[in-house]
Amino acid sequence: MTIRALRPYIIAVGMTLPGIGLRFLHPDVSPLLVALLSGMAILGASFLLTWACEVAQMDIPQAVAVAVVAFIAVLPEYAVDMYFTWMAGQHPESAYSHYAIANMTGANRLLIGVGWSSIVLVFARRFHTGVSLPDDKRTDVLFLGLATIYALFIPLKGSLTWVDGVVLLGIYIWYICIIARRPVEEEEPEGPAALLAHFAKKVRLRSVILIFLFSALVILCNAEPFSESLVASGKLLGINEFLLVQWLAPLASESPEFIIALMFAARGNASLALGSLLSSKLNQWTLLVGMIPGVYAASSGSLSPSINLDTHQFQEILLTAGQSLFAVALLVDLRLHVREALWLFILFAAQLLSPLYDTQVEALLGLAHDPLRLHYFFAQVYLVLAAVLLLRNWRGLLRLREGFKV
Repeated sequence: MTIRALRPYIIAVGMTLPGIGLRFLHPDVSPLLVALLSGMAILGASFLLTWACEVAQMDIPQAVAVAVVAFIAVLPEYAVDMYFTWMAGQHPESAYSHYAIANMTGANRLLIGVGWSSIVLVFARRFHTGVSLPDDKRTDVLFLGLATIYALFIPLKGSLTWVDGVVLLGIYIWYICIIARRPVEEEEPEGPAALLAHFAKKVRLRSVILIFLFSALVILCNAEPFSESLVASGKLLGINEFLLVQWLAPLASESPEFIIALMFAARGNASLALGSLLSSKLNQWTLLVGMIPGVYAASSGSLSPSINLDTHQFQEILLTAGQSLFAVALLVDLRLHVREALWLFILFAAQLLSPLYDTQVEALLGLAHDPLRLHYFFAQVYLVLAAVLLLRNWRGLLRLREGFKV
Protein backbone atom coordinates (compact mmCIF):
# COMPACT_ATOMS: atom_id res chain seq x y z
CA MET A 1 0.00 0.00 0.00
CA THR A 2 1.37 3.39 -1.01
CA ILE A 3 0.72 6.91 0.22
CA ARG A 4 -0.64 7.68 -3.24
CA ALA A 5 -3.34 5.01 -2.85
CA LEU A 6 -4.27 6.41 0.56
CA ARG A 7 -4.32 10.04 -0.64
CA PRO A 8 -8.13 10.24 -1.20
CA TYR A 9 -8.77 8.98 2.33
CA ILE A 10 -6.18 11.34 3.83
CA ILE A 11 -7.74 14.31 2.02
CA ALA A 12 -11.29 13.30 3.03
CA VAL A 13 -10.31 12.84 6.69
CA GLY A 14 -8.39 16.13 6.57
CA MET A 15 -11.54 17.89 5.38
CA THR A 16 -13.41 16.67 8.46
CA LEU A 17 -10.92 17.78 11.11
CA PRO A 18 -11.65 21.57 11.16
CA GLY A 19 -15.37 20.84 11.55
CA ILE A 20 -14.71 18.47 14.46
CA GLY A 21 -12.47 21.11 16.04
CA LEU A 22 -15.20 23.74 15.74
CA ARG A 23 -17.71 21.44 17.41
CA PHE A 24 -15.60 20.71 20.47
CA LEU A 25 -13.67 23.98 20.87
CA HIS A 26 -16.60 26.37 20.27
CA PRO A 27 -14.49 29.31 19.03
CA ASP A 28 -16.19 32.68 18.55
CA VAL A 29 -16.00 32.91 14.75
CA SER A 30 -18.17 34.22 11.93
CA PRO A 31 -21.13 32.01 10.90
CA LEU A 32 -19.74 32.19 7.36
CA LEU A 33 -16.58 30.40 8.49
CA VAL A 34 -18.61 27.89 10.52
CA ALA A 35 -20.78 27.13 7.47
CA LEU A 36 -17.68 26.68 5.31
CA LEU A 37 -15.77 24.41 7.71
CA SER A 38 -18.74 22.34 8.90
CA GLY A 39 -19.98 21.98 5.30
CA MET A 40 -16.51 20.86 4.25
CA ALA A 41 -16.52 18.30 7.09
CA ILE A 42 -19.87 16.89 5.92
CA LEU A 43 -18.54 16.77 2.37
CA GLY A 44 -15.43 14.83 3.48
CA ALA A 45 -17.51 12.41 5.53
CA SER A 46 -19.86 11.94 2.56
CA PHE A 47 -16.96 10.83 0.37
CA LEU A 48 -15.82 8.36 3.04
CA LEU A 49 -19.35 6.97 3.38
CA THR A 50 -19.73 6.59 -0.38
CA TRP A 51 -16.53 4.54 -0.66
CA ALA A 52 -17.34 2.43 2.41
CA CYS A 53 -20.88 1.71 1.20
CA GLU A 54 -19.55 0.48 -2.13
CA VAL A 55 -17.24 -1.98 -0.36
CA ALA A 56 -19.72 -3.01 2.35
CA GLN A 57 -21.99 -4.68 -0.19
CA MET A 58 -19.26 -7.29 -0.80
CA ASP A 59 -19.51 -8.77 2.69
CA ILE A 60 -23.00 -8.35 4.12
CA PRO A 61 -26.24 -10.14 3.10
CA GLN A 62 -28.12 -8.61 0.18
CA ALA A 63 -31.25 -7.89 2.22
CA VAL A 64 -29.21 -5.98 4.79
CA ALA A 65 -27.06 -4.25 2.19
CA VAL A 66 -30.00 -2.87 0.24
CA ALA A 67 -31.72 -1.39 3.28
CA VAL A 68 -28.85 -0.35 5.52
CA VAL A 69 -26.29 0.77 2.96
CA ALA A 70 -28.89 2.81 1.07
CA PHE A 71 -29.76 4.62 4.29
CA ILE A 72 -26.15 5.18 5.34
CA ALA A 73 -25.26 6.57 1.91
CA VAL A 74 -27.72 9.44 2.32
CA LEU A 75 -27.06 9.98 6.03
CA PRO A 76 -25.57 13.47 5.46
CA GLU A 77 -28.79 14.68 3.82
CA TYR A 78 -30.91 13.05 6.52
CA ALA A 79 -28.87 14.53 9.36
CA VAL A 80 -29.39 18.12 8.23
CA ASP A 81 -33.08 17.65 7.45
CA MET A 82 -33.83 15.76 10.65
CA TYR A 83 -32.08 18.46 12.68
CA PHE A 84 -34.38 21.11 11.20
CA THR A 85 -37.40 18.85 11.77
CA TRP A 86 -36.45 18.13 15.39
CA MET A 87 -36.02 21.85 16.09
CA ALA A 88 -39.37 22.51 14.43
CA GLY A 89 -40.97 20.16 16.96
CA GLN A 90 -39.23 21.97 19.81
CA HIS A 91 -40.20 25.42 18.45
CA PRO A 92 -43.44 25.05 16.41
CA GLU A 93 -43.77 28.80 15.95
CA SER A 94 -40.32 29.11 14.33
CA ALA A 95 -39.23 28.80 10.68
CA TYR A 96 -37.48 25.45 11.28
CA SER A 97 -40.33 23.49 9.67
CA HIS A 98 -39.93 25.64 6.56
CA TYR A 99 -36.20 24.91 6.49
CA ALA A 100 -36.89 21.16 6.77
CA ILE A 101 -39.17 21.24 3.71
CA ALA A 102 -36.74 23.51 1.85
CA ASN A 103 -33.85 21.10 2.40
CA MET A 104 -35.91 18.06 1.42
CA THR A 105 -37.39 19.58 -1.74
CA GLY A 106 -34.06 21.09 -2.81
CA ALA A 107 -32.26 17.75 -2.43
CA ASN A 108 -34.92 15.92 -4.44
CA ARG A 109 -35.03 18.46 -7.26
CA LEU A 110 -31.22 18.62 -7.49
CA LEU A 111 -31.00 14.84 -7.89
CA ILE A 112 -33.18 14.94 -11.00
CA GLY A 113 -32.58 18.40 -12.46
CA VAL A 114 -28.78 18.31 -12.12
CA GLY A 115 -27.83 14.71 -11.30
CA TRP A 116 -29.82 12.75 -13.88
CA SER A 117 -29.38 15.26 -16.68
CA SER A 118 -25.62 15.64 -16.08
CA ILE A 119 -25.05 11.88 -16.32
CA VAL A 120 -26.79 11.68 -19.69
CA LEU A 121 -25.05 14.78 -21.08
CA VAL A 122 -21.59 13.64 -19.93
CA PHE A 123 -22.17 10.17 -21.37
CA ALA A 124 -23.58 11.55 -24.65
CA ARG A 125 -20.66 13.89 -25.15
CA ARG A 126 -18.34 10.89 -25.45
CA PHE A 127 -20.61 8.11 -26.73
CA HIS A 128 -23.23 10.17 -28.66
CA THR A 129 -26.27 8.40 -27.25
CA GLY A 130 -28.68 8.47 -24.33
CA VAL A 131 -28.62 6.18 -21.28
CA SER A 132 -30.55 2.91 -21.02
CA LEU A 133 -31.37 1.21 -17.73
CA PRO A 134 -31.50 -2.56 -17.13
CA ASP A 135 -34.94 -4.18 -16.84
CA ASP A 136 -34.69 -4.62 -13.06
CA LYS A 137 -34.72 -0.82 -12.66
CA ARG A 138 -38.37 -0.93 -13.74
CA THR A 139 -39.06 -1.65 -10.06
CA ASP A 140 -37.40 1.63 -9.02
CA VAL A 141 -39.34 3.60 -11.62
CA LEU A 142 -42.60 1.95 -10.56
CA PHE A 143 -42.18 2.67 -6.85
CA LEU A 144 -40.93 6.20 -7.51
CA GLY A 145 -44.14 6.69 -9.48
CA LEU A 146 -46.28 5.31 -6.63
CA ALA A 147 -44.57 7.55 -4.07
CA THR A 148 -44.94 10.56 -6.38
CA ILE A 149 -48.66 10.01 -6.99
CA TYR A 150 -49.20 9.83 -3.23
CA ALA A 151 -47.04 12.92 -2.64
CA LEU A 152 -49.27 14.92 -5.02
CA PHE A 153 -52.10 14.59 -2.50
CA ILE A 154 -50.07 16.15 0.35
CA PRO A 155 -50.33 19.76 -0.91
CA LEU A 156 -53.91 19.14 -2.07
CA LYS A 157 -55.05 18.16 1.43
CA GLY A 158 -52.82 20.81 3.02
CA SER A 159 -51.08 18.71 5.67
CA LEU A 160 -48.07 16.43 6.19
CA THR A 161 -49.03 14.03 8.98
CA TRP A 162 -47.79 10.81 10.54
CA VAL A 163 -50.22 8.91 8.25
CA ASP A 164 -48.35 10.27 5.21
CA GLY A 165 -45.10 9.17 6.83
CA VAL A 166 -46.42 5.63 7.38
CA VAL A 167 -47.63 5.37 3.76
CA LEU A 168 -44.32 6.60 2.27
CA LEU A 169 -42.26 4.37 4.56
CA GLY A 170 -44.56 1.48 3.64
CA ILE A 171 -43.89 2.09 -0.06
CA TYR A 172 -40.15 1.97 0.58
CA ILE A 173 -40.39 -1.23 2.68
CA TRP A 174 -42.45 -2.86 -0.09
CA TYR A 175 -39.75 -1.89 -2.59
CA ILE A 176 -37.00 -3.28 -0.33
CA CYS A 177 -38.88 -6.59 0.11
CA ILE A 178 -38.85 -7.06 -3.67
CA ILE A 179 -35.27 -6.14 -4.51
CA ALA A 180 -33.78 -7.85 -1.44
CA ARG A 181 -34.95 -11.22 -2.81
CA ARG A 182 -33.04 -10.79 -6.06
CA PRO A 183 -29.69 -12.47 -6.72
CA VAL A 184 -26.59 -10.62 -5.59
CA GLU A 185 -24.81 -8.90 -8.46
CA GLU A 186 -21.06 -8.96 -8.09
CA GLU A 187 -19.56 -5.56 -8.90
CA GLU A 188 -15.88 -4.75 -8.61
CA PRO A 189 -15.40 -1.49 -6.68
CA GLU A 190 -13.46 1.18 -8.53
CA GLY A 191 -11.43 4.22 -7.51
CA PRO A 192 -10.66 4.72 -3.80
CA ALA A 193 -13.12 1.97 -2.84
CA ALA A 194 -10.96 -0.57 -4.69
CA LEU A 195 -8.23 -0.08 -2.06
CA LEU A 196 -10.51 -1.41 0.70
CA ALA A 197 -11.84 -4.16 -1.56
CA HIS A 198 -8.37 -5.71 -1.84
CA PHE A 199 -7.98 -6.16 1.93
CA ALA A 200 -8.58 -9.52 3.58
CA LYS A 201 -12.23 -9.94 4.59
CA LYS A 202 -11.73 -9.36 8.34
CA VAL A 203 -9.58 -6.27 7.78
CA ARG A 204 -12.02 -5.00 5.16
CA LEU A 205 -15.02 -5.36 7.47
CA ARG A 206 -13.26 -3.64 10.36
CA SER A 207 -12.11 -0.82 8.07
CA VAL A 208 -15.62 -0.30 6.70
CA ILE A 209 -17.18 -0.30 10.19
CA LEU A 210 -14.54 2.18 11.40
CA ILE A 211 -15.23 4.48 8.43
CA PHE A 212 -18.98 4.24 9.04
CA LEU A 213 -18.61 5.15 12.71
CA PHE A 214 -16.14 7.98 12.05
CA SER A 215 -18.24 9.44 9.22
CA ALA A 216 -21.45 9.21 11.24
CA LEU A 217 -19.75 10.98 14.16
CA VAL A 218 -18.51 13.76 11.88
CA ILE A 219 -21.93 14.21 10.27
CA LEU A 220 -23.81 14.23 13.58
CA CYS A 221 -21.30 16.66 15.10
CA ASN A 222 -21.57 19.06 12.17
CA ALA A 223 -25.27 18.85 11.28
CA GLU A 224 -26.28 21.43 13.90
CA PRO A 225 -23.51 24.03 13.34
CA PHE A 226 -23.82 23.70 9.56
CA SER A 227 -27.59 24.11 9.63
CA GLU A 228 -27.61 27.01 12.07
CA SER A 229 -24.69 28.81 10.43
CA LEU A 230 -26.37 28.61 7.03
CA VAL A 231 -29.41 30.41 8.44
CA ALA A 232 -27.23 32.94 10.28
CA SER A 233 -25.09 33.52 7.16
CA GLY A 234 -28.19 34.25 5.11
CA LYS A 235 -29.32 36.87 7.60
CA LEU A 236 -25.81 38.33 7.83
CA LEU A 237 -25.45 38.65 4.04
CA GLY A 238 -29.02 39.70 3.40
CA ILE A 239 -29.67 36.51 1.39
CA ASN A 240 -32.90 34.56 1.78
CA GLU A 241 -31.87 31.84 4.24
CA PHE A 242 -34.64 29.59 2.87
CA LEU A 243 -32.80 29.47 -0.48
CA LEU A 244 -29.44 28.76 1.18
CA VAL A 245 -30.94 25.85 3.10
CA GLN A 246 -32.72 24.59 0.00
CA TRP A 247 -29.79 24.59 -2.40
CA LEU A 248 -26.46 24.98 -0.58
CA ALA A 249 -27.04 22.37 2.14
CA PRO A 250 -27.97 19.55 -0.29
CA LEU A 251 -24.94 20.38 -2.43
CA ALA A 252 -22.61 19.55 0.47
CA SER A 253 -24.25 16.19 1.10
CA GLU A 254 -25.08 15.20 -2.49
CA SER A 255 -21.79 16.21 -4.17
CA PRO A 256 -19.85 12.95 -3.56
CA GLU A 257 -22.64 10.85 -5.06
CA PHE A 258 -22.90 13.24 -8.03
CA ILE A 259 -19.15 13.23 -8.63
CA ILE A 260 -18.81 9.44 -8.47
CA ALA A 261 -21.86 8.98 -10.74
CA LEU A 262 -20.36 11.40 -13.26
CA MET A 263 -17.06 9.49 -13.17
CA PHE A 264 -18.90 6.25 -13.98
CA ALA A 265 -20.77 7.99 -16.82
CA ALA A 266 -17.52 9.39 -18.27
CA ARG A 267 -16.02 5.87 -18.24
CA GLY A 268 -19.00 4.50 -20.15
CA ASN A 269 -20.98 2.93 -17.28
CA ALA A 270 -23.80 5.46 -17.36
CA SER A 271 -26.55 2.90 -16.67
CA LEU A 272 -24.98 2.15 -13.28
CA ALA A 273 -24.59 5.87 -12.57
CA LEU A 274 -28.17 6.76 -13.49
CA GLY A 275 -29.48 3.68 -11.70
CA SER A 276 -27.74 4.70 -8.46
CA LEU A 277 -29.19 8.22 -8.58
CA LEU A 278 -32.62 6.79 -9.41
CA SER A 279 -32.39 4.64 -6.27
CA SER A 280 -31.25 7.68 -4.26
CA LYS A 281 -34.22 9.68 -5.50
CA LEU A 282 -36.60 6.90 -4.46
CA ASN A 283 -34.84 6.65 -1.10
CA GLN A 284 -35.18 10.38 -0.41
CA TRP A 285 -38.71 10.71 -1.77
CA THR A 286 -39.96 7.92 0.53
CA LEU A 287 -37.67 7.59 3.57
CA LEU A 288 -36.65 11.25 3.89
CA VAL A 289 -40.15 12.68 3.42
CA GLY A 290 -41.70 9.85 5.43
CA MET A 291 -39.45 10.44 8.43
CA ILE A 292 -40.24 14.16 8.72
CA PRO A 293 -43.68 13.81 10.43
CA GLY A 294 -42.36 11.01 12.67
CA VAL A 295 -39.34 13.01 13.87
CA TYR A 296 -41.56 16.07 14.36
CA ALA A 297 -44.01 14.04 16.45
CA ALA A 298 -41.19 12.59 18.57
CA SER A 299 -39.74 16.08 19.14
CA SER A 300 -43.06 17.75 19.95
CA GLY A 301 -44.26 14.79 22.04
CA SER A 302 -47.54 14.40 20.16
CA LEU A 303 -48.91 13.03 16.89
CA SER A 304 -51.05 16.14 16.53
CA PRO A 305 -51.01 18.82 15.37
CA SER A 306 -49.02 18.02 12.24
CA ILE A 307 -45.85 19.87 11.26
CA ASN A 308 -46.51 23.58 10.76
CA LEU A 309 -46.41 24.37 7.03
CA ASP A 310 -47.82 27.24 4.97
CA THR A 311 -48.79 27.70 1.32
CA HIS A 312 -45.19 28.22 0.25
CA GLN A 313 -44.07 24.84 1.62
CA PHE A 314 -46.98 23.00 0.04
CA GLN A 315 -46.20 24.68 -3.28
CA GLU A 316 -42.60 23.45 -2.92
CA ILE A 317 -43.85 19.89 -2.38
CA LEU A 318 -46.22 20.19 -5.37
CA LEU A 319 -43.41 21.48 -7.60
CA THR A 320 -41.08 18.66 -6.46
CA ALA A 321 -43.79 16.06 -7.03
CA GLY A 322 -44.49 17.52 -10.49
CA GLN A 323 -40.82 17.26 -11.46
CA SER A 324 -40.71 13.72 -10.08
CA LEU A 325 -43.74 12.62 -12.10
CA PHE A 326 -42.24 14.16 -15.25
CA ALA A 327 -39.01 12.23 -14.61
CA VAL A 328 -40.96 8.98 -14.13
CA ALA A 329 -42.79 9.61 -17.41
CA LEU A 330 -39.45 10.05 -19.19
CA LEU A 331 -38.12 6.79 -17.72
CA VAL A 332 -41.16 4.62 -18.44
CA ASP A 333 -39.26 3.11 -21.37
CA LEU A 334 -36.13 2.75 -19.17
CA ARG A 335 -34.20 5.16 -21.39
CA LEU A 336 -33.27 8.80 -20.96
CA HIS A 337 -32.46 10.52 -24.25
CA VAL A 338 -30.23 13.55 -24.62
CA ARG A 339 -33.09 15.90 -25.49
CA GLU A 340 -35.03 14.63 -22.47
CA ALA A 341 -32.05 15.28 -20.20
CA LEU A 342 -31.82 18.79 -21.64
CA TRP A 343 -35.49 19.41 -20.85
CA LEU A 344 -34.95 18.18 -17.28
CA PHE A 345 -32.07 20.62 -16.83
CA ILE A 346 -33.69 23.57 -18.65
CA LEU A 347 -36.93 23.35 -16.64
CA PHE A 348 -34.98 22.95 -13.40
CA ALA A 349 -32.76 25.96 -14.20
CA ALA A 350 -35.75 28.07 -15.27
CA GLN A 351 -37.52 27.35 -11.99
CA LEU A 352 -34.35 27.84 -9.92
CA LEU A 353 -33.67 31.25 -11.47
CA SER A 354 -37.30 32.38 -11.44
CA PRO A 355 -36.81 34.84 -8.52
CA LEU A 356 -34.50 36.81 -10.84
CA TYR A 357 -37.16 37.42 -13.47
CA ASP A 358 -40.60 36.77 -11.95
CA THR A 359 -41.40 40.45 -11.30
CA GLN A 360 -40.48 41.40 -14.88
CA VAL A 361 -42.72 38.68 -16.31
CA GLU A 362 -45.60 39.71 -14.05
CA ALA A 363 -45.15 43.38 -14.98
CA LEU A 364 -45.16 42.45 -18.68
CA LEU A 365 -48.43 40.55 -18.21
CA GLY A 366 -49.91 43.25 -15.98
CA LEU A 367 -50.16 40.97 -12.95
CA ALA A 368 -49.67 41.77 -9.28
CA HIS A 369 -46.50 40.30 -7.79
CA ASP A 370 -46.93 36.84 -6.30
CA PRO A 371 -43.67 35.07 -5.32
CA LEU A 372 -45.40 31.68 -5.67
CA ARG A 373 -46.92 32.31 -9.10
CA LEU A 374 -44.06 30.75 -11.08
CA HIS A 375 -43.78 27.85 -8.61
CA TYR A 376 -47.37 26.95 -9.46
CA PHE A 377 -46.76 27.56 -13.17
CA PHE A 378 -43.76 25.22 -13.33
CA ALA A 379 -45.60 22.58 -11.28
CA GLN A 380 -48.41 22.72 -13.86
CA VAL A 381 -45.91 22.49 -16.74
CA TYR A 382 -44.33 19.38 -15.21
CA LEU A 383 -47.69 17.73 -14.61
CA VAL A 384 -49.06 18.49 -18.09
CA LEU A 385 -45.88 17.22 -19.77
CA ALA A 386 -45.96 14.09 -17.60
CA ALA A 387 -49.59 13.41 -18.52
CA VAL A 388 -48.85 13.83 -22.25
CA LEU A 389 -45.83 11.51 -22.09
CA LEU A 390 -47.66 8.84 -20.10
CA LEU A 391 -50.59 8.86 -22.54
CA ARG A 392 -48.22 8.61 -25.52
CA ASN A 393 -46.30 5.73 -23.94
CA TRP A 394 -49.22 3.87 -22.38
CA ARG A 395 -47.75 0.50 -23.33
CA GLY A 396 -44.58 1.27 -21.38
CA LEU A 397 -46.73 2.48 -18.49
CA LEU A 398 -48.57 -0.85 -18.42
CA ARG A 399 -45.26 -2.71 -18.46
CA LEU A 400 -44.27 -0.99 -15.20
CA ARG A 401 -46.39 -3.58 -13.39
CA GLU A 402 -43.56 -6.00 -14.11
CA GLY A 403 -41.64 -4.06 -11.45
CA PHE A 404 -43.68 -5.89 -8.79
CA LYS A 405 -41.94 -9.14 -9.71
CA VAL A 406 -38.87 -10.39 -7.91
